[in-house]
Amino acid sequence: MALVVAHPKVRAARDTHPRAAPIPAEWMSRQQPDSAQPWAEAGMSVSVVGCDCVAWLTVACSPTALAGNIRYGRDPSHAAPGRSRGAAQVNGRRSRVTGTGPYSCVDGGGRVSLRRLGPNGPEVSALGLGCMGMSGMYGPADRGESIATIGAALDAGLNLLDTGDFYGMGHNELLIAEAIRGRPRAEYMLSVKFGAQRGPDGVWLGYDASPPAVKTALAHSLTRLGVDYIDIYRPARLDPDVPIEETVGAIAELVQAGYVRYIGLSEVGAETIRRAAAAHPICDVQIEYSLISRAIETAILPACRDLGIAITAYGVLSRGLISGHFAAERELAAGDFRAQAPRFSAANRAHNLALVDSLRALAEAREVTVAQIAIAWVLAQGPEIVALVGARTTEQLREALGAVQLELSPHDVAELERAVPRNAVVGDRYPAHQMSVLDSERE
Repeated sequence: MALVVAHPKVRAARDTHPRAAPIPAEWMSRQQPDSAQPWAEAGMSVSVVGCDCVAWLTVACSPTALAGNIRYGRDPSHAAPGRSRGAAQVNGRRSRVTGTGPYSCVDGGGRVSLRRLGPNGPEVSALGLGCMGMSGMYGPADRGESIATIGAALDAGLNLLDTGDFYGMGHNELLIAEAIRGRPRAEYMLSVKFGAQRGPDGVWLGYDASPPAVKTALAHSLTRLGVDYIDIYRPARLDPDVPIEETVGAIAELVQAGYVRYIGLSEVGAETIRRAAAAHPICDVQIEYSLISRAIETAILPACRDLGIAITAYGVLSRGLISGHFAAERELAAGDFRAQAPRFSAANRAHNLALVDSLRALAEAREVTVAQIAIAWVLAQGPEIVALVGARTTEQLREALGAVQLELSPHDVAELERAVPRNAVVGDRYPAHQMSVLDSERE
């Protein structure tokens, strides 16, 4: 696999692919930084490009895996005093690489930083792949393309795959199992939600997070995914009939038995988070967070920061609404969840898409897409926040990867928030009956 690492200089690390061009000796930094050591220990050849030059890399790759053939060149026009910059072309697209921090793999010139979920939690890629949309929640999805997208995400260094046992009633877990088959277990982390009850007709029946249900659901997930343990296990919602301490206690027993590594939560309020954390360490809370979904900033995000709990943000593009690709006249497919979501209703759609137009102007000024700048805003909210992207195609994934290369200054963040004020969106994020059962919305 071809890798690019920038920490803090622009670096290029590559394997011994027979077609890969050598890095010119005069480009090599005189000192090999300590951060290169982990790559060397992993058996990879590490080369470092000094900060006094700018590396342009062209990577010939398939949609699902990088494949060597790296060429190097310089383009001083993008250099800035005191800052290294690199750029890459992947399938004809150019991107810029900047920044510092620990990094995992990259996709054609970008780099995906690692962020820790809580002080004692796992290190995961700053960008994770949410797989729900691959199992019918947004209408039909192509199975082959879904599997290719998961593979491409892993090849690009996204090591966090998020699913739920109720996504397609097991379909999503089986899909992931096929995509990860044959890969080293250490290459990916599985975040699994449980507890949502559905009938054969797809109707939602409520939640069951009682201790017997917790352990039964895990047994099914382990079998469908074909793994011996789940990295992060979490109730999808708070079960109103079961104290959170009992649910967390049941998962803690599974942690002790080696079937689960870490415990997470989803869509719960600050008080529930505190109670859960008192029962067992919680690594993260998965919850919707985007430029147009910022309610967590009032109580939930401060509580998590106070407790040292990370945020795994889903809906960072508000289910495509602020992706820049959703057309006002678009008709949603049968079974598409968004057809029932108030923000997508005919009454609200035009207003909400006008907000996207404001984002588009700011994105174009920075030569990035609306989706990239919206994802970058989430990542800029703090190092304890990981963004889940719901890419269903390799093309959507490639666009999302561009967000990790985009560094927003405090001025950029303020400008985006002026363009899209906190309460500017019209319509709730879920239909009324679903909003009523969200513990996160009760504060």
